[in-house]
Amino acid sequence: MNTVEARSSVRLESADTVRSAAATRWAKRTFDVAGALALLVLFAPVIALAAARIHLHDRGPVLFRQRRVGRDGEHFRCLKLRSMVVDAEDLLPDLQTRSGHTEGLFKLRDDPRITRPGVWLRRFSLDELPQLVNVLRGEMSLVGPRPPLPTEVSAYTDEMQRRLRVRPGMTGLWQVSGRSELSWDEAIRLDLHYVDNWSMLQDLVILARTFTAVMSGRGAY
Repeated sequence: MNTVEARSSVRLESADTVRSAAATRWAKRTFDVAGALALLVLFAPVIALAAARIHLHDRGPVLFRQRRVGRDGEHFRCLKLRSMVVDAEDLLPDLQTRSGHTEGLFKLRDDPRITRPGVWLRRFSLDELPQLVNVLRGEMSLVGPRPPLPTEVSAYTDEMQRRLRVRPGMTGLWQVSGRSELSWDEAIRLDLHYVDNWSMLQDLVILARTFTAVMSGRGAY
């Protein structure tokens, strides 16, 4: 093969790779939208019941909106059914100091800020159902790395930045592998593995494993 033919072959292979990557992204996005719509319809009665229970408990807001970091570092408001007291964010610094928390997402077993409705909401991850709206908006995916807080991202190394190449997910390897029982390093390792080895088959396997993980309640607090 002469030089001209070699260059043409490289260009064709490059174009095929770009088209394949684009088709894969669109396939994942289409799956996300269809799946989120179906799940919203399926769980609408559960969301309505949970919302009523939250409001009747303390007459506070039903939804909790928290700023998270999405794909390519874009910030968005992550939606959850409120499972904690209204002033939970104000109480956070004191709890972090008392528990010796230094990095990663703060999780405390028997967190005193969790309300009575919040206990069962978290037990079965029902508090995360409103994130289906985030999926429809294109801010999240059904499967992906856990959506990080801005404070977490500010401490990222160059390697950790790879987590931001894809949309964060409602579930992922972190959830089916132990959730809150994972160390910070383990959670990062799983997220990077997902980003570097993504496939639609892997997404389907994770979604299937999520049901088992949710029902077992392992690491849910």
